[in-house]
Amino acid sequence: MSSIIIIVLMIAFMYFFMIRPQQKQRKEHQSMVNHLKKGDQVVMISRLHGVIDEINTADQTVTIDCEGVYLTFDLSAIARVIPSKTQETAETPASESAAASQEPAKEASEAPASQEAAPASESAAADDQKPAQSDSADADK
Repeated sequence: MSSIIIIVLMIAFMYFFMIRPQQKQRKEHQSMVNHLKKGDQVVMISRLHGVIDEINTADQTVTIDCEGVYLTFDLSAIARVIPSKTQETAETPASESAAASQEPAKEASEAPASQEAAPASESAAADDQKPAQSDSADADK
């Protein structure tokens, strides 16, 4: 009886930690592919970046414009869609209130870092001046 319970628990474990997340990921990818349109910027699974020029739903292919080179891929080869700037600006009013509340904390944490970075840049500038001075001294000799 205990061996049957262990087998059932293993099957349940596999379902909730392996099968279910894959199904969810597949649905999200299918939804993304269904909402593609001409002009969208995409990244392929080969990490090739391009702009959609044509979508052929009958053959399940997409033609990508990569700086003047047109390539045809399967729709399943699209890894992700890069959001355009118009979509980002439409989403910012909703997130501005959350970002505004986080800005003071970011400014406070960035201030010490910028003060620490200043001496390093001053020493680099001083190092740059030393060789120039020695070069002019060599020229005088």
